[in-house]
Amino acid sequence: MKAYYKKYILHFKRPSGTSRGVLKTKETWFIKLQQEDRWGIGECGLLRGLSVDDREDYEQKLQWVCDHIHLGEDYLLDKLSEFPSIQMGLQTAFKSFFAENPFQLFDSNFSKGQQGIPINGLIWMGDVAYMKEQIVNRLNEGFSCIKLKIGAIDFS
Repeated sequence: MKAYYKKYILHFKRPSGTSRGVLKTKETWFIKLQQEDRWGIGECGLLRGLSVDDREDYEQKLQWVCDHIHLGEDYLLDKLSEFPSIQMGLQTAFKSFFAENPFQLFDSNFSKGQQGIPINGLIWMGDVAYMKEQIVNRLNEGFSCIKLKIGAIDFS
């Protein structure tokens, strides 16, 4: 088995507020496992300034994982306790690798696009009017639980 990683820059359709600023782009890394015609992929979803593993040696650790993929999933996961986003990406890549369809990790109505998850309708930070608009939209979409990202906004 071989492993590779690739960095991508995701561009937000609309700037999205967090407790530590507004995101317009997001760096992300994908780990791809390959053996002959079989492959799997997982995302290492680091958030700069927010993730515990936002460290200068992040890409070096990704390269280390790729260089040592022959040591196996359990061994690597054990060595990645300080890099939870890499752990998640690696676990997903292995799940994808062993799945019948590498993009179908779990067989459920949600993963088939037949049913949504009716909780945790996310409300991104923004000005009050934008946030109220999102709340109304999530309620109209049937969410029974709404998660507001309010950070330092005076939202009383």
